[in-house]
Formats: sequence, C-alpha cells, structure tokens
Amino acid sequence: MIDEIKDDAGTRMDKTLNALNAAFARIRTGRANPALLDTVSVEYFGTKVPVKQVASITVEEGRTLVVSPWEKSTLVDIERAIQGSDLGLTPTSNGEVIRLPLPPLTEENRRDLIRHARSEAEHARIAVRNIRRDAIHDVRELMNEKLATEDEAHQAERELQEITDNKVNSIDNELAIKEKDLLDF
Repeated sequence: MIDEIKDDAGTRMDKTLNALNAAFARIRTGRANPALLDTVSVEYFGTKVPVKQVASITVEEGRTLVVSPWEKSTLVDIERAIQGSDLGLTPTSNGEVIRLPLPPLTEENRRDLIRHARSEAEHARIAVRNIRRDAIHDVRELMNEKLATEDEAHQAERELQEITDNKVNSIDNELAIKEKDLLDF
C-alpha cells in the first residue's frame, strides 16, 4: 500500500515536470518554436480548435514561424486568431502561408520572460510539495489505521522527501537552462 502511494506521488510529480516543460516551451526565447502557437485557437466549423490541428507549423531561418493551413479558406481565421492572441506577433500572409517573424528580444523583455519562467518554476515546486504533503498524509492515515507500522511510515516519509528533493532539483535545473537560453540569444 505504501509503495502505491510513493509510485502515485512520483507519477504526479513527473506530470508536474512535464507541465513545467510545456510552459517553458511557450515562453518565447527569440528562436522560433512551434510550441509558441499551442495556446492559439481558431474557429473551425463552429468549434475552437488549436492552430496545429488545422495547419502545419514549421520553423524557417531560425526566427520565423511558417503556418501552412491545410485548407486555404482557414487562412484568414488563423491570421485573425494569431493577431488576437497575447503573443505580440504580427502575422504576414501571402495568400497561401502565414509568416510570423519573431523580433529580437530587448533586455526588458528578457527580464520579464525570466521573471515569468521563475514564476512557472515556483508554481511547479509548490505543486510537487503539495503532492508530497498529500502522500505523507496518506501514509500517516495508513499508520493510524494500523495498516502500516511506525517504522514503515517513517521510512516512506524519508523516501517521499528524497523523491521530492530530486524533482525540485530537476525543476531548478530546467529553470537554469531556460534562463541561460533567454540570456544567450
């Protein structure tokens, strides 16, 4: 039973790390990354769908995203959705594809993006610690219900703390990589 609690906590912490990596991918670094458009939805036959479901997104020359809609009739809708998003990008269209040039980042933009990345990392740390807290609570309930001994409970708590420390270190490493990425370009 205790092993199941630890496995569940580890799995949930891994999902938190995956969510953090997805959030970091959406933070613009000056390099074009198709993940920047993950949050943009376009109206398609009366339903809001992500842009990547109605078009292919490729990188051109490192600093430009090219959106090629599968149906030319959606070009205008995609362009409108990108303009209405909070990305701060200005799309240009030639009637067949949409080009999104990414302007170079200013020092102020870099500081704001680093601040945002640190905020995302802190949210991930908090989520990991909350998972640890919940798992320790479950272990203590097992102990109180006499389904586990005190020694087993204390050992499980130590192991949960080790798992948590490893995940927090991973979060810190990912943050350091993202900060370096933001500062280097």
